[in-house]
Amino acid sequence: MSYTSPFEKSTTKPGHGSIVLGLLPPNTPVLSTVSYQYPLKLVAPDPLPPPDHSEDNPSTPSLVHTVFLLTYGGGIVAGDSINLDIRLQSKTRLVLLTQGSTKIFKTTDPTVVSKQYMTVGLAPDSALVYLPDPVQPFAQTAFSQSQIYTLENEEGSLCACDWVTSGRSARGENWDIHEYKSRNEVWTVNTGVDGKSRRRLLLRDNLILDQSGQTSMQLSDRMDGYSVFGTLILRGPVFKSLSQHFLDEFEALPRIGGRNWGDTQLPELTPKEQRRAQRQQREKADVLIWSAANVRGFVLVKFASREVEGARNFLRDLIKEEGSILKSFGERAVLCLK
Repeated sequence: MSYTSPFEKSTTKPGHGSIVLGLLPPNTPVLSTVSYQYPLKLVAPDPLPPPDHSEDNPSTPSLVHTVFLLTYGGGIVAGDSINLDIRLQSKTRLVLLTQGSTKIFKTTDPTVVSKQYMTVGLAPDSALVYLPDPVQPFAQTAFSQSQIYTLENEEGSLCACDWVTSGRSARGENWDIHEYKSRNEVWTVNTGVDGKSRRRLLLRDNLILDQSGQTSMQLSDRMDGYSVFGTLILRGPVFKSLSQHFLDEFEALPRIGGRNWGDTQLPELTPKEQRRAQRQQREKADVLIWSAANVRGFVLVKFASREVEGARNFLRDLIKEEGSILKSFGERAVLCLK
């Protein structure tokens, strides 16, 4: 006897997910869509009002939504493919987080590549904070990911971090991977006078790590002892102050060959200068190096450290010191940096 299910068949594919954050009038952001299929899992806790919200300022979103990106089993298995599409409507704010590092499990065949693909559309006056835990590829893994962000009319605000570790250091893993590829692109979509939409690439940032390379040296030997590499991408009015803060602090870093030719007595430091000096000492102890540059309206921060905690401390210290993310998105936004 055949059985016919009364429910419609799912139209979603394995590993596919969708997040749509809309705005109900007059000023209530809502997650109108949160869907996912194995091995992807999305968890959306109750939204919270941002600390800077005021009833007297209707332009400030009344709620900030948070979504955790998870995978069943705690990691991405060889051959898994995850595809997540995110849409932010005007005047909404979203925080994307993870619950621990994104673990990549080993593959028996280097040609079997695990993949993760995320597309994000940001409408004018929307803002996204994506500060996840780092990707942790285990030994003998092959992984490729891409994050594609699209800004309508070059508007929208973006704060996105992409970082990777050398593996499980407790097990002696040190960049023992087959390959790791990560691509970040930011596009703009503009509507012309003819009504047609046109896409234009604003930024592309690639990281490619593999054992073959252009030299006979092992990948671990080419990494100069660093076990964490990352990129922070900042753009838009919501993150203007934070972008400038990174540029200012990079400009204030001690330079090679720098020397005080004045009096031997050091001037009394202001509280800001004292915090800066303490942070720089910690960066030195963590063997952390970093740079910040203004590129076509973006601020790109590149960083590397010997240990994960060094990079985590660096990001948390500078973001908390400047303070605008905490005011606009709340403490949840930096949960993965604690």
